[in-house]
Amino acid sequence: MPRSTKVVIVGGGGGVGASVAFNLLIGGGEFDVVMTDRRPEMARSHVLDLEQVLEQGARGTVRVGTDDDIPQADILVVTAALPLTVNDSRMVYLEGNARIVAAVADLLPEDWPGVLLLVTNPVDPLCTLVQRRSGLDRGRVLGYTINDSLRLRTGIGRVLGVAPGRITAWSIGEHGPLTVPLWDRVQVDGAGTALDHAQRERVEDFVGNWYVRHVALDSGRSSTWTSGLGVARMVSAIAHGDAQPWTASLVLDGEYGISGVSLSVPVSLGPGGVAEIHEWELSAEQAAGFREAADYVREAAASAAVDATGLAAGDDADR
Repeated sequence: MPRSTKVVIVGGGGGVGASVAFNLLIGGGEFDVVMTDRRPEMARSHVLDLEQVLEQGARGTVRVGTDDDIPQADILVVTAALPLTVNDSRMVYLEGNARIVAAVADLLPEDWPGVLLLVTNPVDPLCTLVQRRSGLDRGRVLGYTINDSLRLRTGIGRVLGVAPGRITAWSIGEHGPLTVPLWDRVQVDGAGTALDHAQRERVEDFVGNWYVRHVALDSGRSSTWTSGLGVARMVSAIAHGDAQPWTASLVLDGEYGISGVSLSVPVSLGPGGVAEIHEWELSAEQAAGFREAADYVREAAASAAVDATGLAAGDDADR
C-alpha cells in the first residue's frame, strides 16, 4: 500500500487552516493531516471536532503537531498570518507576515524534498521572498491564487445571468488589484463567450471591490470556505497529479518575459509541485498589465527583506 501524503498546516488553528484540513479529510484522498499553530489549544479544538468527521466516513488521519513536524511534511501549507483587520489592501500585512513565513522557511533543511504551498498574504511578494530565502526549486514554492479566477467567474456569471459552475475564466498576475483578467479565454459551457465593454466594467467592479467589501464586514475571518476547498484541491493535485490547468504564484524565470519575481500564471501540478508552466498568448494590454504587476511585486518584495524573529501567528491568511 502506498504511503499516505503528510500535509502539515501551519496556522491550523485559524479558519482557513481548519477548512483546509476538513476538505482534505472529506475529499476522498488519503492524507495524514497535521495541524500546527502558535495557539495549540486552537488547533486541538479543531482536531477534537475533526475526529468525529472521520467517524462519519472521511478518510485519513488528523492530529495536532509542532514545529518538529514541519521538516517531515510532504506538502507544507502555510496559512499563518497577522490577525485580519479592516483595511483596503493586503499589502498592510507584508512586513509582519514576511517575518512569519521566513520563520517557517528557516525550519526546512536544505535537502527538504517537499512542496511549500503559501496561502498567507500578500502572497506574491511573500512567495518571492520565501523562494529566495529557502533556496528551494521555484516549482516547489507555490502561492494559492485561484480565488482571483473564481471571483472573476462569479462576476461574469452575475452579469450574464449564468449559474455558478458553468463559466471558465482566468486571472493571472498579482493576487490583488493588479490581477489581469483574460477576457479572450472566457467560456460558458465550454463555448467561447465575449463580453462587451460595459459588461467587463461591471465584472471588474465586482472583482476589484470584492476584498474591500468583504473585510469591511469586520467578520474577523477571510474567505474560509473558498480557500479551504481550493487549497485542498490544489494539495490533491500536487499529491496525485492533475492534468487540468491551475493558476498559482511562483517565481518566473523568463516566462511571459519576467524573471526573479513570483506572479500567478497557469500551471499543471503533480508530485514535486509544478509539472508545467503554460505560456498562454497575451494581448498587448494583458502583457502590459502583467509587467505592471511584476514591477509592483518586485518593489514590494524588496521593501520586505526582513529577518525572521520567530513564528509569530496562526490566524487566518487573508484571501
